[in-house]
Amino acid sequence: MDPEKLTLLKAEIQSQTAVIESIYAKLDERGRGKTRAALESVGYQLHNLYCAFEDLFKMVAHAFENQIEDKSQYHMELLRRMSISIQGVRPALFSHESYLLLDNLRSFRHFFRHAYSYELDPRKVSIVMQDAGKLRSRYRKDIQAFLRDLTEGRKLKGAR
Repeated sequence: MDPEKLTLLKAEIQSQTAVIESIYAKLDERGRGKTRAALESVGYQLHNLYCAFEDLFKMVAHAFENQIEDKSQYHMELLRRMSISIQGVRPALFSHESYLLLDNLRSFRHFFRHAYSYELDPRKVSIVMQDAGKLRSRYRKDIQAFLRDLTEGRKLKGAR
């Protein structure tokens, strides 16, 4: 990757990571509440968290491949693509473990966006919160490894 493009991508990733961390801070604060309004606020922030991750995916896809043919499966395909290494193009952005956690978060985001007449189930929100917590430490390591691999120009050897 061209050094200027790499510098730009690193800055964009750093900026988006700050957005993700600000959402995690809101989840920390609002996750302590026990009211229906607190539960709905947590649901909204979990929705926002996945949206912030997806914006990160779009940045990476735009910098490298940026073509997803099946628009009906766009969100699922974009996430899947971030978990694979593309030989000669880029390393995987996320490990398989992070992919699974992100996919659960994606599923919740889809439900939340379309659940106009449903009440949030506190047990299900709790499970998604646990997954988001596990993801919090993993995604940082994955991004560091991704940037290190890009910077060092290592030969790409499949997904981490």
